[in-house]
Amino acid sequence: MSPTELDRGAFEHFVRTRVPALSRTAYLLTGDAHLAEDLVQQALFSAAKSWHRINGDPEPYIRRILYTQNISWWRRRRIQETPMESYDAPSALAKDSDLRLSLEQALAELTPRQRTILVLRFFEDLTEVQTAHVLGIHSGTVKSTTRKALARLRTLAPHLEELLHD
Repeated sequence: MSPTELDRGAFEHFVRTRVPALSRTAYLLTGDAHLAEDLVQQALFSAAKSWHRINGDPEPYIRRILYTQNISWWRRRRIQETPMESYDAPSALAKDSDLRLSLEQALAELTPRQRTILVLRFFEDLTEVQTAHVLGIHSGTVKSTTRKALARLRTLAPHLEELLHD
């Protein structure tokens, strides 16, 4: 097999095995199933172009593309907030459908930046410093945005308090 065929095979294997996890993260970042699909496709397209240069585990590289592309979208104001009515969010978010719907509605009320930081901090389990590095902002900004986003969640959906401590 040529190096190109090996690269293509590795990329195809990565896509088959990791797209569901990347899609869950993209959905949490965007709050919209269709935008999440677009975000994953764009990240994979970007990664495919430079696949031969990726050393080691490609997932952190592709996740960074997800985060930065999402930031670019909301910086350019191309994404408008839409209700998350029809998408069946990943069951890992919440087992109880009422709780899941409340969480989706509350997350939809956050700014894209707040939602992105909460996803990175609590879903991706990154530290404040790691989150700041991924987003290209100061760790103080991560701290203050996290604090404001959690306060907003507490106001919007006080019954979700149990999730904030998990």
